[in-house]
Amino acid sequence: MDEIFRIAELINKSNCVVALTGAGVSTASGIPDFRGPQGLWRRLDPSKFEISYFHRNPDEVWGIFISTFAIRDDIAPNPAHKALAELEAMGKLCAVITQNIDGLHQKAGSRRVVEIHGSLRYAVCTKCGMKYPLAEVLREYKGAAPRCKVCGGVLKPDVVFFGEPLPQEALNEAVMLAELSDLFIVIGSSLAVAPANRLPFIAKRRGAKLVIVNGEPTELDEIADVVIRGRVEEILPKVVEALKAGYPERSS
Repeated sequence: MDEIFRIAELINKSNCVVALTGAGVSTASGIPDFRGPQGLWRRLDPSKFEISYFHRNPDEVWGIFISTFAIRDDIAPNPAHKALAELEAMGKLCAVITQNIDGLHQKAGSRRVVEIHGSLRYAVCTKCGMKYPLAEVLREYKGAAPRCKVCGGVLKPDVVFFGEPLPQEALNEAVMLAELSDLFIVIGSSLAVAPANRLPFIAKRRGAKLVIVNGEPTELDEIADVVIRGRVEEILPKVVEALKAGYPERSS
């Protein structure tokens, strides 16, 4: 429990706590990660999610996407999502930056969520940029890539494919939050994907403390102030309980 109390102490001493979350936050909700032993890239060819491949084969990619990535109605936030939402409600967390596209942070009640890899809530026209609720698109899906009702262009899930830049507005906000933070907590991310894995460096360079909570080692463990190995859905609620118990009180 020493590391739990250490994180609680750092949170109480901080003015701007920012969390960066990865696939490991959502695995307890039944969503597989990408690179783990049971990850999606073990059974899917990631080259089919290159943006160039999508443009050549939109019907095929939509079929794979719907059978693999569409979030079922019974998928719900787990205790890790709920703990982060509670930290925000307690005034302890400024924002969540997430690499996830599942929308579970918002379902759990988090208000400020920066989605740097896009979102499963929408599909976007590759020609005019018009956005549509993905649920509406899926209801009308007939086995071929859906088309824009405005210009007839091919719609694409509004998530970042390989070879695509990250959404600039979200990336700018993420960098700003990393620069403003005095405590940056990485949760459930292997920190193997750029440019998200640069955010902890930005925070550290500006003087923030760095905490990493993950089931496996990451490449940035050696520069972290606190590292906890374990299931994030078990660790984060314990941090919340430590804070609720008043340990430790914030220094004046």
